Amino acid sequence: MTNKRNRFYTATVAALAVAALAVAPASAASPFSDVKEDHAHYEGITTLYAAGIVNGYPGGTFKPDTKVTRGQAAKMIAGALQLDTKNVTNPNFSDVPASNPYYGSIAALAELKVISGYDDDTFRPNQTITHGNLAKILGSIPTLPELESTQGYAEDASVTRGQLATFIAEALTKSGIETPEVPETPETPTEDGFTLSVLHVNDTHSHAENFPKLATAVKEQREAKENVLTLHAGDALTGTLYFNEFQGKADLAMINEIGFDAMVFGNHEFDLGSSPEGLQALADFVKGAKFPFVGANVDFSADDKFTGLFTDLVSSEPENGKIYNGIVKEINGEKVGIFGLTTEETKDISSPEKVTFSNYIDEAKKAVTAFEGMGVNKIIALTHIGYNDNPNVDNDILLAKNVPGIDVIVGAHDHKKLDEPFVVDTNTVGEEKDATLIVQANEYVKYLGTLDVTFDDNGIVTEYEGELIDLGEVAEEEALVKLLAPYKEKVDAANNKEIGVTLTEELANPRASEDSLESVRSNETALGNIITDGMLAKAQQYTDKTVVMALQNGGGIRAAIPAGNVTVGQVITVLPFGNTLALMDVTGAELKAAFEHSVRNAPQENGGFLHIAGAKLQYDSSKEAGARVVSIEYFDKTTNQYVAIEDGKTYTVATNAYTAGGGDGFEMFGKAYEEGRVTELGLSDWENFQEQLQSLKEVKTTTEGRIVDIAQQQ
Repeated sequence: MTNKRNRFYTATVAALAVAALAVAPASAASPFSDVKEDHAHYEGITTLYAAGIVNGYPGGTFKPDTKVTRGQAAKMIAGALQLDTKNVTNPNFSDVPASNPYYGSIAALAELKVISGYDDDTFRPNQTITHGNLAKILGSIPTLPELESTQGYAEDASVTRGQLATFIAEALTKSGIETPEVPETPETPTEDGFTLSVLHVNDTHSHAENFPKLATAVKEQREAKENVLTLHAGDALTGTLYFNEFQGKADLAMINEIGFDAMVFGNHEFDLGSSPEGLQALADFVKGAKFPFVGANVDFSADDKFTGLFTDLVSSEPENGKIYNGIVKEINGEKVGIFGLTTEETKDISSPEKVTFSNYIDEAKKAVTAFEGMGVNKIIALTHIGYNDNPNVDNDILLAKNVPGIDVIVGAHDHKKLDEPFVVDTNTVGEEKDATLIVQANEYVKYLGTLDVTFDDNGIVTEYEGELIDLGEVAEEEALVKLLAPYKEKVDAANNKEIGVTLTEELANPRASEDSLESVRSNETALGNIITDGMLAKAQQYTDKTVVMALQNGGGIRAAIPAGNVTVGQVITVLPFGNTLALMDVTGAELKAAFEHSVRNAPQENGGFLHIAGAKLQYDSSKEAGARVVSIEYFDKTTNQYVAIEDGKTYTVATNAYTAGGGDGFEMFGKAYEEGRVTELGLSDWENFQEQLQSLKEVKTTTEGRIVDIAQQQ
C-alpha cells in the first residue's frame, strides 16, 4: 500500500489531482438545499460532490459557510488525493490518537509531508484553519499550479467549507485529466451514520436577563440543523436578584419558553434547603418544568416534597416535571440515552437536607448498562461535577476514563469555557478506548454550546464539531423580552435603589488567573473584611457572650462593587445565597482545625477559604497541608491586645448558617451544630453587609494584614 500511495503522490499530487478524479465545472442542479446556483461556491461544491470527494449532512445540506477545522481540511484534501487512510504510519502528534476521526487523513498527509504540526508536537485538529494555515499546506506541494480562487483573503481569516471546496475543485480542474460528467440528477447526499446536534448551557445562575439572546441563538440553530437536542447542565438557580425576588419562577419561565429536553440538578439548586420552607421552591421548579430532570446519583425519596416527582428508573417515556435516573429520547428514529450526575460535594457546599448523593462512577456504570439493555448505543452524560474538578470527589475526565460506553459528557459546575470538545480516548491505565467528547459552556448565559456529533451504526463517535456561540453578539428574541418584562420591572426597582454609600474605588472580588493567584478564595480582601466586620458587630448585639471573631467563606462572596453610588442590587449580588447569621461555641482546637482546612490548598483557590474579623491568622503555605497554621489571635477588648487562641478553651464565633452547618467540608463546625452548639439568628447576610457599609464613614478598599501567608513574605 505504501508503494501505491507513493505512486499517486509522485504522479499527480503536485497538481493536487489524482486517480483521474479531476472534473469539469459542474453544470447540473446542486444536490444541496443550501447551495443554490447563485452561491459563490456553487461550482466548486457541486464539482467535488460529483467526483465523490465530499458529502453533505443529513437533510441534504452542505453548510457551505461553516468554518473548517484543520482536521476537516485534512480529510477533504486526503479525499481529493485518494490517499489510503487505513494503512498509515502514526504521525506522532500528541493530540491525534488513533481514535481521532481524522487520524487516517492526517497520518496519510503527514507521511507525504503535505502537512506538519506545531512546535509542541500537536496538530490541533479541532482548531479552525485559517487561509494562512491552508496556504502553508498547499504550498508544501511543489508544483501546484497557482490558484486564483485562493487570492484576496486575509491570512488570519477562517476558511469555510465552501471556500475549501472551490480551492480543491480549481486545482483538480487545472490538472487537465479527463473525468466523468456531473450527473444531471444526483442523489440526495447523506453521510454515513447518524448526526446529532446538541445545544447546551450550564451554570446560568439566574441571569434571566440573558435568556432572550439565548432564545435567538437556539432558534437559529434549530432552523439550521437536523436532530437537535437542547440540554441544561445545572445551577440554573441563585446568583442574582431574579432568584432573590422570585426563587426560580423567572428562570423557569425563560427556560420553558425556549424549550429544553432535559436538565440535571446543580449543587445550587439546593441552596434553599436550610430555609424554613426547605426545598419547596425546588419542588415547585420541578413541577412547573416543561421537561424532565435526570439524576442517576441523587435520591429524593426521603423528602416528602418530592413525592410523586421522583423515580430511580430509566424511562423511555419520560414526563415533563418529573425526575428520572435517565431518559431515552427518540430522535428521527434513533434512540439517545441521557442520564444525570450531580457532584457529591453538594452535601458540603449547599443545603440538600434529606436529599442524598451516591458515587458518580457506580451510578454511571448502572445507567450505561440500563441503556445498553434497552438497545440504546448513543449515550450522553448530563453532569454537574466539573470538567477537571477535585479528583478526590468527582470530575468529567475521570468519569470518561472510568466508564466505557459514554459518548458525550455535557458538563458544568466549574464554569469551564471549553471552546471546542475535549476528547478522552484512553482509560485509567492508558489503554485506547472509544472516544468520549466533553463539552461545557462557561457561565451566566454568556454562550450557547453547540456540538454536532456523528455516530456509526454501533454508536461509536466517528466525527464531531463543536463551538461556543458568543451570545453577546446575538440579538434578543422579542417574545422572551416581553415574557421577562414583569420580572425585570421588579428586579430593576430593587436593583437601582441606592443605599446611601458612595465608593471612591472599586471593592474588588478577584479570582485567580494565568497572570495572578490573587483571589477571594485564597487571600484576604477588603470586601471580605467589611462583610465579616458587619457579621461580628451584628452578632455581638444578640448575645451576652464575647464574640471573638467572625468568619465568611470566600466561595460565598460572588461579585465586586464598582466605584460610585452603591445599590441594593449590588449588595445582594455580592452575597446572593440568602444566608443568615449564626453563633457557634467551638474550642480553640476546633478553630485551629478549621483554619487548617481553610488554607489547605493555598495559594490555590478554595471556596472554603475563611475571611475573618476580630482576629489575625498567620500560616505557612510551604508546609504540608494540616500543619500550616502558625498562629491565631483574637483581639481582647479588655486589654486592647491580641491574644492567642488556646486549644482547650471554648470561644463564641459568628459565621453564616451554611458554614456553621459544616458547609465546604468544615466537619468540626458540623459536629458543633449536631451537638447543639450553634444558634441561628435568622439575620440576612446581605442586609448585615449593607448596614455595615452604611455605618462606615470611609470605606477602605485595602487589606489590613488580618490573614498573612508567611511563605509569601520571605
